[in-house]
Amino acid sequence: MGQRGAGAAFMPSKYVFPGGAVDRADAAVPLVAPLGEPCRSRLAGTDIAPDTLAAAAIRELFEETGLALGQPATWADPPADWQSFAARGLRPDASGFRFIFRAITPPGRPRRFDARFFLADADAVQGDVEDFSAACDELSHLHWISLAEVRRLDLPFITEVVLSEVALLMRGGQQPGVPFFDNSGTRPTFRRIT
Repeated sequence: MGQRGAGAAFMPSKYVFPGGAVDRADAAVPLVAPLGEPCRSRLAGTDIAPDTLAAAAIRELFEETGLALGQPATWADPPADWQSFAARGLRPDASGFRFIFRAITPPGRPRRFDARFFLADADAVQGDVEDFSAACDELSHLHWISLAEVRRLDLPFITEVVLSEVALLMRGGQQPGVPFFDNSGTRPTFRRIT
C-alpha cells in the first residue's frame, strides 16, 4: 500500500492500493497469459474487456510501485505507457489474478470511479518485491503490510471493506460471488457477481 499526497483532490493522505484508470492503449497490450476462469466471465459484460482491465491493473501496479507482474517475453512495438515494462524483457501476465471486488463511487463525490479490485500472489512479481525504486511519485510510503496491522493506517472506507474480503480469502473462506457496491443509480445497491 502507499499514501496519497496531502494535496490530492481525491482521498488526500489516505493509504490505498495501487490503481488508476484504463488507458486506451491497454486494450492492445499482448498479455503473455490471459485471465483465467471464473475471473474472466465475472468481468465480462461490461464496457471494458476483461483482459483490458487486467492489463490496466498490471500497468498501474508497475507505474505506482515498480513491481512487475509478467513473464519473460518480447513484444514488437509497446505503447508509450508500457515501454518501461517492456524494457525489462517482460510481457504482462494476468493468469494469477483473482477478481475479488467491484465498487462504483456514489454521486456527488469529487472524483468518481468504477473500480475492480484484483488479488495476486506476491511470488508472481518479477524481481525483488521490496524494491520500489522504479515507482512514480503518486504514492509515498510504499510498503507491504500485514492484514493484522493495516487497520492502523488512515484508510478509505471502501479499502477497509475490500480488506475484509481479502482477510476472508486468506483464511480459506469462499466468496459466493464477487461483492459489488453499485452506486451508479439513484439508490445504492449491493449484489454479488457470480
